[in-house]
Amino acid sequence: MPVTTQLLVGGRIYSSFAPDATSMAVTDGVVSWVGDDRAARALHPGAGVVDLGGAFVTPAFVDTHVHVTALGLNIVGLDLVGVGSLRECLDRLASFARTHGDAVIWGHGWDESAWPEGAGPTTAQLDEAAPGRTVYLSRIDVHSAVCSTALRRSVPDLSDTAGFSPEGPLTFEAHHAARTVARSLLTAEQRSAARIAALDAIASRGIVAVHECGGPDIAGLDDFRELLATAHGVEVRGYWGEAVADADEARKLLNATGAHALGGDLFIDGSLGSHTAWLSEPYADLAGGTGKSYLGVDEIAAHVRACTIAGIQAGFHVIGDAAVRAAVDAFAVVAAELGGPAVAKAGHRLEHAEMMTGDDAARLAQWGVIASVQPAFDALWGGTDGLYAQRLGTERALTLNPFAAAASAGVSLALSSDAPVTPVDPWAMLRAAVHHRTPGSGISPRAAFSAATRGAWRAGGVRDGLAGTLDPGAPASYAVWDAGELVVSAPKDSVQRWSTDPRSRVPALPRLEDDAPTPVLLRSVHRGSVVHER
Repeated sequence: MPVTTQLLVGGRIYSSFAPDATSMAVTDGVVSWVGDDRAARALHPGAGVVDLGGAFVTPAFVDTHVHVTALGLNIVGLDLVGVGSLRECLDRLASFARTHGDAVIWGHGWDESAWPEGAGPTTAQLDEAAPGRTVYLSRIDVHSAVCSTALRRSVPDLSDTAGFSPEGPLTFEAHHAARTVARSLLTAEQRSAARIAALDAIASRGIVAVHECGGPDIAGLDDFRELLATAHGVEVRGYWGEAVADADEARKLLNATGAHALGGDLFIDGSLGSHTAWLSEPYADLAGGTGKSYLGVDEIAAHVRACTIAGIQAGFHVIGDAAVRAAVDAFAVVAAELGGPAVAKAGHRLEHAEMMTGDDAARLAQWGVIASVQPAFDALWGGTDGLYAQRLGTERALTLNPFAAAASAGVSLALSSDAPVTPVDPWAMLRAAVHHRTPGSGISPRAAFSAATRGAWRAGGVRDGLAGTLDPGAPASYAVWDAGELVVSAPKDSVQRWSTDPRSRVPALPRLEDDAPTPVLLRSVHRGSVVHER
């Protein structure tokens, strides 16, 4: 086939190779040249020309922790994200029940932490709002759910299962059992429609690749395989959260699932909102409660050891400080046995790591462990008056999500949404990473952008130094934005934060202040193919 080149001119190109570039050439899905318009036209006389009209071109985003089908079910179904009260939650459920005859009413996103009633829904209230219906409503963190009587009756031995509550939300194994039954009632058509809706929405945000974090207790193997087989321009890299005991088992599981890696939501613990994160000291609002561990140090170490020997990336869901410490101790065991370089070569990951201490970060950095973190968590629940303060008290709450300290210790960061827990919104994610609600914990705009692009590709095992850039030789995976003024962040907080001086030779980004306009996506392109166009 003949080589084809497309020339983008008249824009603003985010490239460290040429920070003031206005043109970019793409040849057969690869960035082949970056520079100014005059040279571009002279060097590529036969290329097809696209006039950007001043638009801003960046590397496309990658979201390193998503649940695609669950996100899609929120888009096409009962979305409870942002509901402001218990009454509104129940009214929305009743309205949905009247207009939808599905075998299961699947809803997600309620968060009682700021509701005036101060409590979430009960089973009796679901039964009243949707009489006789099978209802599953997951809390925003998806580590607990309130379920109707009809659903509860379909779950074997529910009352004898850990995490059971006769009226309130189900947690731990009781929640997993109820979720398994509820998802079995979703039809293949519902799941397919949800996946396409989610991938379309993801592409419309300038994201061209995602890491699906699946597992037996999340969406199940059927959904995982169906997602990986879905034809869509957005690239899906599958992470399967199931522990293994040896290298042979790791290889067999990887082949059986079709996964890229054995990690993601492999639960060491749960979440703070549902009181299931594993803490070293009790919750401030739950007398004596310290959450729960699903895996201990020996089990974590066995999984890391098996995956390291097999050359497979491993990873874990960790939120509480006791969970993070257990993971760190397990990595230390394996590093002592196999050597730090062998562990680092695998590029293992921790998801969330919200209560990572400075000592934890320093040790993880030695072994090349990557942290896939969610800045929107801090925006939603951080500060002195948010959910974290309710659950932990102010002092502990202000230590959460220490992005700056982790990066300073040498931990590689990748930014993600954990959708549908938080919205797929890359610019809001960057803003949250920069304007952390704990002073000193935020990172620079440039570091945040890198963690959502280059760092995200690296977290997925791509270490060529080019993916996530617009330098010559990089895959042509980019997004075109209608953006306003571009600025360059100053290197220190002690001097002005923003500079437009072109002599800095640093690629400029849109302002990330709260009052700044959010860039509007015009086009998403992955490896030269358009996956979304406005």
